[in-house]
Amino acid sequence: MTRRAVVTGASSGIGAATARILRARGWDVAAVARRADRLEELEAETGAVAFAADLTTQSDVDALAEWLARTGPVNALVQVAGGARGSDRVEDGVPEDWQWMFEVNVLAAQRVVAALLPQLRETAASAGHADAVFVTSTAAQLAYPGGAGYNAAKAGESMLAHALRLELNGEPIRVVEVAPGMVRTEEFALKRLRGDAAAAASLYEGVEAPLTADDVADVIAYALDAPAHVNLDLVTMRPVAQSAQHLLARGPLRVRGSEA
Repeated sequence: MTRRAVVTGASSGIGAATARILRARGWDVAAVARRADRLEELEAETGAVAFAADLTTQSDVDALAEWLARTGPVNALVQVAGGARGSDRVEDGVPEDWQWMFEVNVLAAQRVVAALLPQLRETAASAGHADAVFVTSTAAQLAYPGGAGYNAAKAGESMLAHALRLELNGEPIRVVEVAPGMVRTEEFALKRLRGDAAAAASLYEGVEAPLTADDVADVIAYALDAPAHVNLDLVTMRPVAQSAQHLLARGPLRVRGSEA
């Protein structure tokens, strides 16, 4: 039986990369995002079926759940949708930005889980298991100056995943969290910095091989394809150049003492 994954945030970045790799591995994919035009391009490229929805709007989430129930089983939810807005210090924070980050990272995740959990349970009962994967961030694990709003939002999403795993104890539904560090995508930093392309580029300047969206998607696909009894509770992934949230090497990676 072909498995179907619902991938949110599928119009770009990690979400789009996840839709591509799952299609390449034989999954059916329901690709969900707000931008219908980008989803249509993805659908034409990969065969993922597009469904345009704003996950901060309950009526859109309800419509998504109804459509999924009519069109087949849901084996996996991959919750990628989210984002950051601004890099202000706490004292300079814009409440509207913080509210937006909480809406798209935490409340949207809660809405989608509440709407789709009955379908995941139905699949788990018939197929043996189902999956919920949450893409959070290392920002959920360690605060940094200028990141408090995003830190708080991603920590909230991470706690949602942790609590859900406990609440589903005894049911054959895996809850996986993937927390990437520095990932270079075409939009994340640009949107966070309000379209300042130079500032966005400077974040990655001199960093050898930041993670890519494909790197994260590969880990998500591995978690979904792992044996049904194996749950990857939390995968923290960073580029080698980023040893910790606050420790980033700029310049070529070299063995100390090497002439190379």
